[in-house]
Amino acid sequence: MLADRVKFMEESATLAAAAKAKALAAEGRDILSLTLGEPDFTTPAVISQAAKAAIDSGKASFYTASSGLPALKEAVQDYMVDYYGYEIQASQILVTTGAKLALAAFFLAVLNPGDQVLIPTPYWVSYVEQVKLAQGEPVFVEGAEAKNFKINADQLEELWNPRVKVLLLNNPSNPTGNLYTREELEALAAWAIDRNVLVLADDIYGHLVYNQAEFVSISSLSPEIRNQTVVITGVSKTYAMTGWRIGFAIGPQEIIQAMAQLTSQLTSNPTTVAQYAAIAALKNGHKAAEKMRLAFEERLNTIYPLLNQVPGFRADKPQGAFYLFPNVEEAMKRKGFTEVAAFTNDILEQVGLALVAGDAFGSPHHVRMSYATDLDTLKEAILRLENYMNM
Repeated sequence: MLADRVKFMEESATLAAAAKAKALAAEGRDILSLTLGEPDFTTPAVISQAAKAAIDSGKASFYTASSGLPALKEAVQDYMVDYYGYEIQASQILVTTGAKLALAAFFLAVLNPGDQVLIPTPYWVSYVEQVKLAQGEPVFVEGAEAKNFKINADQLEELWNPRVKVLLLNNPSNPTGNLYTREELEALAAWAIDRNVLVLADDIYGHLVYNQAEFVSISSLSPEIRNQTVVITGVSKTYAMTGWRIGFAIGPQEIIQAMAQLTSQLTSNPTTVAQYAAIAALKNGHKAAEKMRLAFEERLNTIYPLLNQVPGFRADKPQGAFYLFPNVEEAMKRKGFTEVAAFTNDILEQVGLALVAGDAFGSPHHVRMSYATDLDTLKEAILRLENYMNM
């Protein structure tokens, strides 16, 4: 009875791992979960107060334009000038019910059956399934661990053929936290321009960079690459607003308008009150966002050296996002495992620590650990890993 598109679709590994951890906790087990990429902070008061005001005034009671409130688009225009360094028109902006919907709408808007999307590995779990849902073909570009999981233009050229339509670039990366330099991005942009390949720039973690690292969006490099790039971002990670579900797509008008037609049929407008909250985030949430970023930085700097002391765990220090992505091949060998999913499941069962297996991200010898939680929990997580490895 079901359509083929859902019969073969994989569930989100991160959500599945989080759900299992919650189920065990509900049974009374002592479970720590480092699965979800969700800040542990509550939404800053200045944002919540704006939402309450929208409710109290009655403004939140009604539909908005399906592509987003004009006032929110104005805030996004200012945001792009302030943080990306270039101006855009309101017609180049689509507001969506979460950045994930913006990604899906992009693939549905630009891919025909058999079109290929170049996806660097490791990759966020939903990219592949969304490409398949749009009848595209995911083609993987190896981000070697020895090169900080980053790809280069030579690799792209080896894979190029007339069916390649999109290069996906998640910067900073989920799950690795890697960050491309301006020079590295310039080389990728030159290749994309030469081959007339669209770039999907998932910049959702662009504000979460640490230890003097600099975030550069590929779209900011030149008008030429900007004309064939769609930027996906949103308020969820930067402003602790995962539950509000507001994302943005910014790019060439033709593509954005096609995406807007799709979302108008799928969701109508994004939730009105959440749009008013997003306006406050973009206009007045910067101090609160910086305070949270500094907390993530402290967590990274504290937990990273501790993790590398765990037997069999080896990680490079990320520059952005809020994940550690250690290589656990040696740890798996010591514990007698050949599959990383079985390894993470055993950690959960034995010491009550939930991690996400790296095979879901295209990396069978890694695990993803979110440090979007408090330091006490993170330190206890490391102790549990050490206890597990010493069993």
